[in-house]
Amino acid sequence: MGRGLAAARGWAAEHGHLLAPLDAAYQGAAVGTWLKNARASARKAREIEQRRAEGLPVESSAGVMTRARREQLEEIDPSWCPVWPVTWQRCFHLVRQHLDTGQPLPTSAGDVVRQGEDLGRWVTSVRHGWDQLTAVQQWMCEQVLGIEPAGEDEKPKPRTSQADKWAMHYAAASQFFEREGHLTVPRKHIETITTGDGQAQQDLALKLGTWVDNQRRRAATLSPERMEQLSSIGMRWA
Repeated sequence: MGRGLAAARGWAAEHGHLLAPLDAAYQGAAVGTWLKNARASARKAREIEQRRAEGLPVESSAGVMTRARREQLEEIDPSWCPVWPVTWQRCFHLVRQHLDTGQPLPTSAGDVVRQGEDLGRWVTSVRHGWDQLTAVQQWMCEQVLGIEPAGEDEKPKPRTSQADKWAMHYAAASQFFEREGHLTVPRKHIETITTGDGQAQQDLALKLGTWVDNQRRRAATLSPERMEQLSSIGMRWA
């Protein structure tokens, strides 16, 4: 245990924190693995202390870190054993270090990479995953780093599934059929449909001619339901 603690001190002196990745080493000592095991031991100790405080039975104290050892590690880095993932805490610390040098907050992937961590990517993930953070994490990000949650207009739009795409093109085909009375669509024809309702309406321009031609070519792989739907709006398969 003494050698591991010495390696932890040495690694922290070089990197400015004790949130080492699992593969970290210091002078031949696997400090990353040692810290992972130490955190498990410290968390077990915290659980036992909580159970005792609540008057609940404690099965075994084997493998539990002593208070003295925890204090030694906390002296090196108070945040060495976070409740949330170590990777998250490491990126938080590195962003704080970056800001302490007078640099602006990295906001895009690839902006700033420190100790192998893409800080811009992390900031973006924090902003877009704000609701998944604990209240403490939110406070840390907002008050310490100045990070704000992403607005609705910034959040990436959900990807459209293949089934949704088919349904949109079928709606365009139905609209064409109702207007023209047939489904003989010119190859380069673009059909515009309106989706959504109320204030969330959106016009979509779809390459209907290409889509209809592709459905005809793929008739052998279409489900009976889809073939019946297309036949009902004038599809000619030959």
